[in-house]
Amino acid sequence: MPIHTVQTQYPDVKFVILDGAPHAGDWVPDIADNTYSIFYAEEEAGFLAGYSIVKEGYTKLGFMGGMAVPAVVRFGYGFVQGAEYAAHEMGLTDPVQVKYTYVGNFDATPENQAKAAAWYNEGTEVIFACGGAVGNSVMKAAEAAGTKVIGVDVDQSAESETVITSSMKNLSKSVYDALSAYYAGNFPGGTSVTLDATVEGVQLPMDNSRFETFTQADYDAIYGKIVAQEIEIMNDSDVVEDSGKPAEEVTAADIPVSKVEVEVIK
Repeated sequence: MPIHTVQTQYPDVKFVILDGAPHAGDWVPDIADNTYSIFYAEEEAGFLAGYSIVKEGYTKLGFMGGMAVPAVVRFGYGFVQGAEYAAHEMGLTDPVQVKYTYVGNFDATPENQAKAAAWYNEGTEVIFACGGAVGNSVMKAAEAAGTKVIGVDVDQSAESETVITSSMKNLSKSVYDALSAYYAGNFPGGTSVTLDATVEGVQLPMDNSRFETFTQADYDAIYGKIVAQEIEIMNDSDVVEDSGKPAEEVTAADIPVSKVEVEVIK
């Protein structure tokens, strides 16, 4: 990857890489002293989205990921667990239903829009669109159906009135903190971190979310529990280990839940 090359070519330059670590094409991290690698706890961001949307009153959900890369998988697994936690908290007797798929790309296509439209027509109320430009296709389908979308990575509320909230990585804070460390003479080069709720690494954009019943107090309460580690949120590796299956055979249906029914659609 480019950073792997330039970090050694320009040792006096500092590099910050988001959602990745330098490697020579073999995916084995090779982080030079002038490079800082940042990842995010997507499972926590997904959890917040799933929890909030069920607390908001929705029980027929969809997860439409781009491709099954680790970050997307973690968003989805967290989403299911957040819905489960809210369902238990609310004492729901009927299961929360989650249609779950990876479309195989990160593009805005007529096919992706048609798939989202079909889900909405079948009764899905909210789709978590977790695949870059796939979200634009889902938003168009939601606009036509009068339904809702959950955005991803950044606050996507300005892109469509259908975006009820977004499952965010706090990119701006992490970059600001990295630059602050640099100017303070404490640049954390040679390291890789995963930023989670304990350092405000993930969030929902409550100021721009379009919730009607899920409040700031509700958000603060669940966020506080995550920070205090009162809730166990499994990531992709945890689900694989818990399932006892080979990693390539594990799906969202293997997440141990009792109040959520996951329908994996291939």
